[in-house]
Amino acid sequence: MTYAHNPAAHPLLDSVEAAFLEQVVAFAREEIAPGAAERDRIEKGQVDWDTVRKGHALGLLRMAIPRDFGGLGLSQLAIALTLEELACADPGMALVFGATGLFQTPLLICENPRLQEKYLPAFLGPEPVLACNAVAEERNGTDLVLPQQAPHAQDMTVARRSGGEYLLTGTKRYITNAPVATYATVMANLDGAPGSTGLTCFVTELEQDGVTRGEIHDKVGYRTAPAGELILDNARVPEENVIGDENGGWDLNVAIGNLTRVTCAAVATGIARHALDRAVAWTGTRRQGGRLLFEHQMSARKLADMSARVSAARALYLDAVLKADTVIPTPAYEPAVAKLVADRAAIDNADAAMSLIGAAAFQREDGMDRVLRDAYGPRIYEGSPEALALVITGELFGVPEVR
Repeated sequence: MTYAHNPAAHPLLDSVEAAFLEQVVAFAREEIAPGAAERDRIEKGQVDWDTVRKGHALGLLRMAIPRDFGGLGLSQLAIALTLEELACADPGMALVFGATGLFQTPLLICENPRLQEKYLPAFLGPEPVLACNAVAEERNGTDLVLPQQAPHAQDMTVARRSGGEYLLTGTKRYITNAPVATYATVMANLDGAPGSTGLTCFVTELEQDGVTRGEIHDKVGYRTAPAGELILDNARVPEENVIGDENGGWDLNVAIGNLTRVTCAAVATGIARHALDRAVAWTGTRRQGGRLLFEHQMSARKLADMSARVSAARALYLDAVLKADTVIPTPAYEPAVAKLVADRAAIDNADAAMSLIGAAAFQREDGMDRVLRDAYGPRIYEGSPEALALVITGELFGVPEVR
């Protein structure tokens, strides 16, 4: 890059976090980026275990786990900066690690020592263990994101009490890491509650009778991160594996959403930055009319807009993440705004880079098609622009029912 961006130099990082970020920058550039094109062509449902192992050795699967447990105990700030670096190299790989962190998030929020002692050590061993957070369903998207829509959910995954355990039945779709995960946090509705009004979160072991890996999704982008269905047919979950309480899924879902929108914004910023990097490299060497492309006014304007989008997206997610680290509960407004802006920045920068590079970018071997496809991923995960608009509007008007 022609402008300075050193995430390890952020003044609010402690010495452990700063040293870790320096390693992340090198890992992203030297290990992840060179294999991004090959991973984009990987057979669906597969994961690049070699790179995952290297990332695990670095600490990418234990970033949020407290240091007392043997994790890195990183702040949300350090995690967001990490995911921007990974996403700039390969956003799908950022999702592989991020989805496992998303499984860990409710365990960390609930502060249940028994559940933490039972499941967190799995991510501290010598071999990597991946996990997922299973919320979305075929007929339930925003009906599981916006509490006011809970009564309208249809054909929800159901949790039926049976003695000292629950039996989970239903199908979860579009779940990142589902084909390769060992554990999942599953949002299910208590039997008899209308729609998703009885939403409850369960830690579920996936290697058991009653759990089937269903369809593997053939995604347009983010192909490095496998995604698919989890089919539950009376899958058994002990009652002590409820995170929080029965009917506590909505409060937990909102808290998780506000946190993960920040990291999703960081991922989108990484994609926007990668597109800018490609455009800078091209316009700094390509000549037209006797001048380098960046010296032409039209090209300069596009580059300036691209750079401004990256800076604006980063500033917004950094503002949101500082509140996530210091305000309880995590506010809804700042993460939603950060994600809304960053998601658009990724798409607009990918489009601008395609325009600047021109015919070369339209060839598959150039790799810009992957950047363009990946750019549309962030606007879907953890809230579409339309869902985010309802969150933002709810905050503007102070109307709880539209939050």
